Amino acid sequence: MPAQDRATLHAEGLRKDEVTEEVLTQAGLAPAGTGRVLLIACGALAREILDLKAAQGWSHLDLACLPAILHNTPEKITGAVEAAVAKHRANYERVFVVYADCGTGGLLQAACARMGVEMVEGPHCYSFFEGNAAFAAREEMTAFYLTDFLVRQFEAFVWKPLGLDRHPSLRDMYFGHYETLVYQAQTDDPDLTAKAEAYAGQLGLRFERRFTGYGDLTAALSRA
Repeated sequence: MPAQDRATLHAEGLRKDEVTEEVLTQAGLAPAGTGRVLLIACGALAREILDLKAAQGWSHLDLACLPAILHNTPEKITGAVEAAVAKHRANYERVFVVYADCGTGGLLQAACARMGVEMVEGPHCYSFFEGNAAFAAREEMTAFYLTDFLVRQFEAFVWKPLGLDRHPSLRDMYFGHYETLVYQAQTDDPDLTAKAEAYAGQLGLRFERRFTGYGDLTAALSRA
């Protein structure tokens, strides 16, 4: 774990040996119980949110993360968010959901409307990291996207769930219609860039790196 990430997590009162990508993937993150506004987010966004929170001095924000692995079963996201809102909302003045639609087919947006809570705009994190308007304008139909988190967790989110670790021949079936792996980089990390380029090679795709930073996430969190 890079020193900057360790410092950020430690500054939030979290044990740096407990909050790893693996923990964020499988278990998520419980709120600290401080602040007036609770962010309920995907575990894949924890580091970016904590970095923004520290950089902007947003001490009024608390963070709870659902397991990032829900990314692979989007039909479970809406129910998990509803349960988290019901569990925690009495302890905060306001709840803000840091998920985009994320494959829920509009169900998450409808649930948030029923519960009276706001959520991030956009179809998915790839869109709001690049900026929703810019992403929509590209109309990329043959690109496969990775973020910083997904580069770190490529094995857990892509390679193993698709069975490619056991049956590499399935690669063409899954990725035959893709042409490019686009790495949307939130940070300037040469190690992550090298890994992302290597994964593009494993999948037989061209490699493209785009430094997106936090994209629309900064503006979305500032509303909270």
